[in-house]
Amino acid sequence: MTAPPAASLAERFGERAQVTESFGESTVDVAAGDWIELLTFLRDDLGYEFFDWLTGVDDPPEGFSVVAHVYNPVERSRLLARTWVPRAEPHLDSAVGVYRGANWHERETFEMFGVIFDGHPYLVPLLLPDGFEGYPLRKDFILAARVAKAWPGAKEPGESGHGSPSRRKTLPPGVPADWGTPG
Repeated sequence: MTAPPAASLAERFGERAQVTESFGESTVDVAAGDWIELLTFLRDDLGYEFFDWLTGVDDPPEGFSVVAHVYNPVERSRLLARTWVPRAEPHLDSAVGVYRGANWHERETFEMFGVIFDGHPYLVPLLLPDGFEGYPLRKDFILAARVAKAWPGAKEPGESGHGSPSRRKTLPPGVPADWGTPG
């Protein structure tokens, strides 16, 4: 696999695009305003015509990264395109006009993280039940079900009747400390 032509990206975007490599993966970071221009340039000029996936990454407390993985079948190279949106105004232009396959991924990212893709043709919930409140993949989402109902089949030491000592009870992951200790 070959790395993306950093010179072409630098020529087109200058300081607006940062190219990094980590663990053999190349990543291009741009501001949200350059998102569609970057994706279009990657597809039309650099041959990254295969869209693989798009998702969000919660980066509290500031905002979210939005990452798209694209592939150049001729060069057999892959690339991560990444941008960032603030938590207070999580808006980003939709990539559906560039890669039609982004449709489902943007809907999922909207539903799970709350990132709004402006210009998306049908930005409605995709996976969660009607009336679901909140964004379950945000790090500040409270996993209340872990408090309301015990984990099925889980037994703490000392509860099996074999006389082993009990340990201190702790809250399940994702439950705020001010909810108190489990009873």
